[in-house]
Amino acid sequence: MQAILGVFFHFIGGFASGSFYIPFKKVKNWSWESYWIVGGFFSWLIVPFLAAWITVPDFLSIISATDGTTLFWTYFMGVLWGIGGLTFGLAMRYLGMSLGMSVALGYTSAFGALIPPIYRDIFTNDTEHTFSNMIQSPGGLLVLSGVAVCLIGIAICGAAGVMKERELSDEAKKQSIQEFNLRKGLIVATISGVLSACFNFGIEAGKPMAAIAVEQGSNPLFQNNVIFVVLLWGGLTTNLFWCMILNVRNKTFGDYVNKDTPLAGNYFFAALAGTTWFFQFFFYGMGESKLGNGASSWILHMAFIIMISSLWGITLKEWKGVSRKTFGTILLGVLTIFLSVMLVGYGNSI
Repeated sequence: MQAILGVFFHFIGGFASGSFYIPFKKVKNWSWESYWIVGGFFSWLIVPFLAAWITVPDFLSIISATDGTTLFWTYFMGVLWGIGGLTFGLAMRYLGMSLGMSVALGYTSAFGALIPPIYRDIFTNDTEHTFSNMIQSPGGLLVLSGVAVCLIGIAICGAAGVMKERELSDEAKKQSIQEFNLRKGLIVATISGVLSACFNFGIEAGKPMAAIAVEQGSNPLFQNNVIFVVLLWGGLTTNLFWCMILNVRNKTFGDYVNKDTPLAGNYFFAALAGTTWFFQFFFYGMGESKLGNGASSWILHMAFIIMISSLWGITLKEWKGVSRKTFGTILLGVLTIFLSVMLVGYGNSI
């Protein structure tokens, strides 16, 4: 029953993540950096604070009593993840939801599975869940096979993007994705996928705070909400810094008060996108409390995101006008990535 609940919570989190970019499409006549940071204030500051306040009694005291090393690494992983999140938004901007999320999350799945065991081999005395242990066990070899399949899936998705670019005119491509740019998109999606895995490492770094929350009577289901407060401060730092630079460079500070735009609607939809985004990790934390923070939880979360975002991409007609061969190629790529995360998840369960 606990495992079923964990899978259910991960599905809700994956649905939130796979859907969060939809409200951004309703923002009118704002630059990307303006609506991204408005949504970000809700994603990384306002909603996490409210969630912790509601679910973890006296969470600020827990944070203030935590040792500096734990706070630093939790925050620093958030900074690195923030770069991944920032470039994730750019990947959606240049590639659209189905291709952008498939490539970015494919990398996130692979690195999220590989980096922790390599870290344990080099920097800890652990003998279990290490890379050297993986290559000596059937489950570990299955995980590595899944990572290889994941990279193949990414290559297939990239090939579908190239085929789409060749088949459609610039006008046709921009009907569904206004700033479609395959080269830029693949670069930022790769950076995003690698660094986005740091969120999982930040949760591990902040575990002492979650343990204190449980000791003080918090529901274990919500124990990670105190971690998210610190972790997402790091994400906010990175994104705020970059978006302010873009506001200055592009002279778009006026977006926030421009009465020639639907200000109320823009703020509402940006806030809705940001709030929806946070719910992915709110429910991830609940699922993780049932399944543990190993690769299986992370991979399961990624699988649901890829599935939902791909369905949204098809629904929003991002692949409208392409040949059957091209459409079949993107479907094959998505299915390959989905197969890879299932392999990794199963490998971690045996």
